[in-house]
Amino acid sequence: MSAAPPPPAQWHRVLTLLADISLLIGTRSVWTSAASHRPAVAAVISVCYASILACGVLALVVRRARSLARVDLCVLVTGVTLVLCAWVMLHNGSDEALLTTQAARELAAGRPVYGQPWPWLFGHGVALTPTVTGGYDLTYGYPPLAPLLAAPLLWLGHGGTPATAVSTGALITGTVVLWRMLPAPWRSAATMVCLGFGMLPSYGRLGYPAIVALALLVPVVVRWPRTGEGGRLGAAGLARAACLGAACAAQQLPWFLAPFLLAGIYAVRRGELGGRAAALVALRFAGAAATVWLLINMYFLVSEPGTWLTGIALPLTQGAVLHGQGVVDVSLYLTNGSDRLDWYSHASLLLFAGLLVLFVLFVRRLGPAATVLPWCAFYLATRSQDGYYLMMTPLWLAAAVTAPASAFARAWQPRPRPLSGPRRRPARFAAAALLLVPALTCAVVAATGTPPLRMQVTAARHPTPGTVSRLTLQVTNTAGTALAPHFTLTLGQGMDPYWRIVRGPRTLPAHSTARYELRPPSGRFRLPGPHARIRLRAFTASPQTLSSADVQGEIRRPG
Repeated sequence: MSAAPPPPAQWHRVLTLLADISLLIGTRSVWTSAASHRPAVAAVISVCYASILACGVLALVVRRARSLARVDLCVLVTGVTLVLCAWVMLHNGSDEALLTTQAARELAAGRPVYGQPWPWLFGHGVALTPTVTGGYDLTYGYPPLAPLLAAPLLWLGHGGTPATAVSTGALITGTVVLWRMLPAPWRSAATMVCLGFGMLPSYGRLGYPAIVALALLVPVVVRWPRTGEGGRLGAAGLARAACLGAACAAQQLPWFLAPFLLAGIYAVRRGELGGRAAALVALRFAGAAATVWLLINMYFLVSEPGTWLTGIALPLTQGAVLHGQGVVDVSLYLTNGSDRLDWYSHASLLLFAGLLVLFVLFVRRLGPAATVLPWCAFYLATRSQDGYYLMMTPLWLAAAVTAPASAFARAWQPRPRPLSGPRRRPARFAAAALLLVPALTCAVVAATGTPPLRMQVTAARHPTPGTVSRLTLQVTNTAGTALAPHFTLTLGQGMDPYWRIVRGPRTLPAHSTARYELRPPSGRFRLPGPHARIRLRAFTASPQTLSSADVQGEIRRPG
């Protein structure tokens, strides 16, 4: 009599159960909305609740690994169904979806896509991206793959629906691909990270092109140290390269991951094949990726080369105001600003370069973290939104499961003499410090800057007790250069639209004082509750500075 198959590991049961539980997050709010507007969708969600309960029981009681694998599949199907239900209820998208859909419309009509402002898309609850020049980013600033994919779906409706359909479809596809490529016991982790918690599905419904890039990066990252094994890329290696090129043509975030992957592929292959063969593998991989990227961009490169190049570089050059959850919060919320905001950008670039060099020097240790290290640089950037790394978290999982430390055990590491001598351990710590300290120093320089403008509210006009229609300021420029300030009032986090300067100099000379009169963009500014913090902020573009002042007391006082 043959022995009974062993039961599944307990950690596998727990992982399946956690994935199942993660699907509950955010589901009730979608069901609540559907119950009053789309009863059929609410009924489907109720069936999903039953599936979640059943899978929870089965994950703990099934006796065979094959049966638990079927439960994993059921959890995946339930997650996909819930994502589709949420999209049916919430599919208008954000500013990113509106811009992508408008770009698709312009493309379908044969009109230019890049460098074209579309101000009618914004307002009425659609977020604007203010810049330090006093204006707003109203143009499409991403590579063209997302509009190309959205163009055939324009029939879905107005608003950002086509773009949200593309990004949500990409998320589902990427999840299924990751689920299928992972070893069977780990597959529920893909469901949990991609579809659970409500994080990535919400970005999909908002129409972020980065979700398309994420889906394309999944097959690139899974088992990526095996790329070019034996000196041949083969069909699998070429497919990985094509996906990397397409991901870079969807959004700019893959641009930061690509150098780490190329450096890692070269190091692993050099440890196996030697320098010449490894270089050929890396070059063929990079060439295939660049060819796919170029093919996707070719129409725009030929038809609108200047605006296309400016457009795809826009997130790096637009000069958007500070925003995010990184070190910039020191200047935004803990102090009254800084006259050295450019140093945040210097810090971010130096940290990225330092981490890349560290990765090359210590690839055997840092290789498994190749999909996490690139995003660390954004923590010091002027735009340090958590979405930059949150949307890439499935890649962390893919590398953790399929690119362990053992895959880098024989990878080549450059070893200058100081790093391989008898005191190599202290030397390696010193090398790491030398590579990271410049970035940290720049961040400290930026955070410890002083606000160049001293601002005081001298009068506020109140057409009604709860609104303000005009502010009068006394502003002193303490800097040694002339500054052109742009003013706004903010409540909490984020930036509100700029106020219009009714009276006062556009450029304030160095070491001078002037009176400014400001008007709200909508004519009236509604005052918040009595305990809310109201911040008057002034941005300048050259140099980039921020000056802030708490004005809740002055602005409430009749003037």
